[in-house]
Parts: sequence; C-alpha cells; structure tokens
Amino acid sequence: MSYDLRRLADFFEEADLKWKPIGLSADRSKARAAPFLSNRAIMDRLDQVCGPENWRNEYAPGPAGGVVCGLSVRVLRDGAPAEWITKWDGAENTDIQPVKGGLSAAMRRAAVQWGIGRYIYALPTIWAAVDKEGKLCERPRIPAEFVPRPVRKLDGGRTKEAA
Repeated sequence: MSYDLRRLADFFEEADLKWKPIGLSADRSKARAAPFLSNRAIMDRLDQVCGPENWRNEYAPGPAGGVVCGLSVRVLRDGAPAEWITKWDGAENTDIQPVKGGLSAAMRRAAVQWGIGRYIYALPTIWAAVDKEGKLCERPRIPAEFVPRPVRKLDGGRTKEAA
C-alpha cells in the first residue's frame, strides 16, 4: 500500500470552499470574502489520499484556553515500517458554538500543516457585495489559476490532466 502525500495539497473544487465576510468597505456595501474549508472537505481529502485507516486526529486543551488538534497521518516509506507523524495547531473557542467551533478551527489549522488548503492563503483579496446585515449576497469566485484542472480517464484506469 502506498499513497502520494503531495496530493493533500491539491486545489479543492469551488463547491468545497465556504466563505465568510471580513473587513467591510467604507460604504459597507462590500466585504473582503475569506474562503475556508469545511472539516468534512478536509476529512474527505484525507480519506481519498491516505485512506480512512491511515489518518486520525486528537485534541488537547490549548496553552491559554481554546484547543489544539493533532492531525496524524500514517506515513509509508519503501522498505521501512509505517510511522505515525503528527502535526499540531490550535485555535480559540469561537463565539457561536464555542467548543465545536474551536475544535473545527483547530483541525482546519492542523490540516494546513499537512498542506491541505494552504494555497488559500495565496489567493488575492476578493471583494463581494454584502447586505445590510453584512452577509454575503453572492458566492465569490476564486481566480482560474486556483481552480483544479479537470482530469480525464485514459485506457487502463490511468488519469491525465485535461489540456
């Protein structure tokens, strides 16, 4: 059994990105739109790349409150026994659903340690219209260079990026 951990860093489909408004414009008609991944999208990526049996997460109290998440992947090396490697990151509890929000945020941050969704931090600033309550009026779009290329199946089950 082997898998390519570099695939953890692949771009996500636009439908996997969630958006939240941050930083309203002076006239309060627009906000910077911040993309993020749901924990379900992260779990799906880990299952697809590693298999559900080859990753796990654990939580511990944060040093100043909040929570830290350790995201472990069973790393396979040719001729060597499999080894669990853990990368940690943390987050404060959130205002809404404090514990669940803190756990989710810590897992998202730990996933970035593995390269999952790290490219999101390289996106240019995206502005989107907001309503009077500051909620996004439309789903923002990411630039084309951050959208995954379509993959087509070849004979024998191999895949190739479409041109």
